Amino acid sequence: MSESAEPNVGSFSIGGLLTAERAGAIEVPEHDEWPLPNGFAWIFRGEGNSSLTRPMIMADGFNLGRSKLDVLYDGLENNGYPFISKLRRRGRDVILLGFEERSASILDNAKAAEAAIMRATAEQQGDAPLVVGGFSMGGIVTRYALARLEEQRVNHRTALYFSYDSPHRGASIPVGVQAFSHFIPFPNDFARQMDSPAARQMLWQHYDKDTGKIGIAPERTELLAALERLGGWPMIPRKIAVANGRADGTGLPDVTPGETALRIERIYPGTTFYTQAQGDDTTAAYLNRRFPKAEKTITTDGFPELDGAPGGTLHTYKILADTLEKLGGKADLRHENVCFVPSVSAVAVRDIDKQEHLYRSIGEADAEETELDSFLCSTTTTAHTAITEQLCTWIMDQLPH
Repeated sequence: MSESAEPNVGSFSIGGLLTAERAGAIEVPEHDEWPLPNGFAWIFRGEGNSSLTRPMIMADGFNLGRSKLDVLYDGLENNGYPFISKLRRRGRDVILLGFEERSASILDNAKAAEAAIMRATAEQQGDAPLVVGGFSMGGIVTRYALARLEEQRVNHRTALYFSYDSPHRGASIPVGVQAFSHFIPFPNDFARQMDSPAARQMLWQHYDKDTGKIGIAPERTELLAALERLGGWPMIPRKIAVANGRADGTGLPDVTPGETALRIERIYPGTTFYTQAQGDDTTAAYLNRRFPKAEKTITTDGFPELDGAPGGTLHTYKILADTLEKLGGKADLRHENVCFVPSVSAVAVRDIDKQEHLYRSIGEADAEETELDSFLCSTTTTAHTAITEQLCTWIMDQLPH
């Protein structure tokens, strides 16, 4: 390591379970591949189908770089519940939709979804309706694509739209963690990820590396306006969603607002991240580096207690602690997980800017007011995009005949 610089955490990035790579080779069954604008797709035919018969398009989520559909397949099949096998046994042709750059604008990646929908309708034998949706960001991409096709009066032949822990009302990465990505005195993948178009579009609050200000990114405003111009949602298909978080208003256990979540020594000495608390001028993180010497305190005004809110979780602080320890740091890790997609966002019932919105249970009144036709929240807090029997069997029960 140079005497004049902190170590580089260039390979560090934050993603959900479905984009997490595991050690060892991944076995993927025989499949076809479609090249698409801004993306590509792998097609796994349903059992007994000699041609495309009952297509179900499932879009990849957010991370850096090109989609790794072998990793997505592995996550959907070997991570708690064999979702793809179960669908194929029911005669569904599973189409995994990937993107050339997962962190690119959702509006651009929607072109890949539109092309996949149109190719599926063109190649399909028979008249079974399509099912279209996605995981995390993939649910927003396909939501926009279907709405845009309807606005163009294109017959997408989709009977059911689904999303799996998608941040319809926004996602949350602690702003101290966002700021730290830019505090690292090297160009790094983590900073690229946090400053990417898709991150700016999905995050409820974004840390601007140039101004040091925290707020709604212009790209998010643009995305919401683009959706609003299309009516917000596709109108033709039935719309359903599942959340990895709970519906009863119970947040993450043991996450007390304002406490130390992670403290670093040796490298970035004294750098400390705190769980998000309410109030004005609330310290979210203290950042310190030796080379070049700098320190910074990140504060928030009027934030709700997002880190411990009910929702699908990310191992945000665990990933950061492990990365810095590999580089020679010493980590005092108190909280591995934070809420990434609040339950109320995943099932589109409330915005996430107020404490009472996040922590109030999702009840019958919300079911009547939601923009969706039906939804399900997990009975226990689970990781963002965790593939569980409860959520997957519910989705399968909603599929059109």
